[in-house]
Amino acid sequence: MTLKKIAWVVDSTAYMNSLLKDHSDVYEIPLNIHFGQQQFIDGVDLTSEQLYERIRNGTDPVKTSQPSAGEFAELYTKLSKEYESIIAIHVSNSLSGTISSSLSGAEIAEVQMECVDSFSLSAGITGLVEKGLELQAQGLPFDEIASMLRKEATKFRNYILIGNLTQLYKGGRLSSAQFYLGSLLKIKPIIQINNKGELQELDKVRSQKKAVQYLIDRVVESVEQEDAKLVYIMHSNALTQAESLRDAILLQSPTIKIEIGEISTVLAVHAGEETLAVLWYVP
Repeated sequence: MTLKKIAWVVDSTAYMNSLLKDHSDVYEIPLNIHFGQQQFIDGVDLTSEQLYERIRNGTDPVKTSQPSAGEFAELYTKLSKEYESIIAIHVSNSLSGTISSSLSGAEIAEVQMECVDSFSLSAGITGLVEKGLELQAQGLPFDEIASMLRKEATKFRNYILIGNLTQLYKGGRLSSAQFYLGSLLKIKPIIQINNKGELQELDKVRSQKKAVQYLIDRVVESVEQEDAKLVYIMHSNALTQAESLRDAILLQSPTIKIEIGEISTVLAVHAGEETLAVLWYVP
């Protein structure tokens, strides 16, 4: 049997658009969500609607965890029977231990694998896989593709508007005082994943309208100054707001291509409802 060239592996923080979902060579391995002593598999036995309902009404702390090395090893062993090599693209190593588990799993399975740190999450991973598939179509070897994707990861731009401070507070990322003052003053934090793959706060805006305009301005600037071509608008249970944001961007930058998607349940655990994000790669 002739083996296929490359299997692509992502974790469930990735935005699985139609291209990734329908591609026969793209595989997703889920992270886990924990409500107290209960564990759920991301995207398998907990829907986004169920997650938001439990977050709103539940009292148990919500946590997430990466797949085990054994789970990766099982997947990689299976893929090695069908493919010559594997390229795995994962959530930033600064945000999760997923890359460590992936590398350990590849070592256990003894497979030919390149692991790429996206220094991002969600549509940031999507964009790298899409670029990798383009490079594969050009006939480049898998290790060269991985090397080029690591350079591509440095071209990532993103701005994230947190919609609700409650989940950041429950997750321990805000103190009681910060949560109280933020809620009282209706502060809208805007955060970013920096070029080290770390979350950092960029700004605090005093109204939803001004915060959305902040996102619009950043996209328009990149279109004009960096020739950005494609922007992903990601949201957590906020489709109407995402569509309004898209329309506002297109009024000022009608040539930009915009794709709207919903963040995975495992990311919604941390971001909470009504979060909006704009993410893109510059040429």
